[in-house]
Amino acid sequence: MFPQIAMAQKIAKELATYTERTARVIDQTERRVVHGESVPASEKIVSIFEPHTDIIVKDHRDTFYGHKLCVTGGASNLITDCVICDGNPADSTMTDQMLDRQRDLYGRYPLKVALDGGFASKENLNSAKSKHIKDVCFAKKRGIEVEEMCRSPWVYRRLRRFRAGVESGISWLKRCFGLCRCTWKGFQSFKSYVWASIVSANLLTLARKQMA
Repeated sequence: MFPQIAMAQKIAKELATYTERTARVIDQTERRVVHGESVPASEKIVSIFEPHTDIIVKDHRDTFYGHKLCVTGGASNLITDCVICDGNPADSTMTDQMLDRQRDLYGRYPLKVALDGGFASKENLNSAKSKHIKDVCFAKKRGIEVEEMCRSPWVYRRLRRFRAGVESGISWLKRCFGLCRCTWKGFQSFKSYVWASIVSANLLTLARKQMA
């Protein structure tokens, strides 16, 4: 096949793809703006170039796009696990998954865990305790008493401070390893970009400990 023909076929295929995605954007816009219909997030396309993109944060001023990450950190300052979500599941639905992954990866559940406020619920607390996790600290109590979560207020405060340290590690990933914006194309490349950032950060953490 002549190179010119192969190039023309490639361009035609790309144009057909973008035409189909544009038609979807027009359809969802008409449904929402003209007909006042609430379009489910699963049916929306927010980028014709990166159709896998999700709406992940929406506040009164800005809307942010990408994919939700659920990151686990340990006392070593290493990132010990990361789940890259397809869609935007609520944190509260992911508690068991993240805890079970620790068991699957490391052979046991941790003795203590500190989680964001979005994970907080009495059901999640009871589930974590059933896994023989002694202390479960939610950043927001949401009607749960400290004594229900941890063996003492002192332990609760220590775990809250530990969680703040993990948050600083996530901020470090964003500022120094480009985790705030992916420049690679496609969902699989997005996942590779995230893990490349995490592995790079972990290697630097290990190197710093070796040099200390």
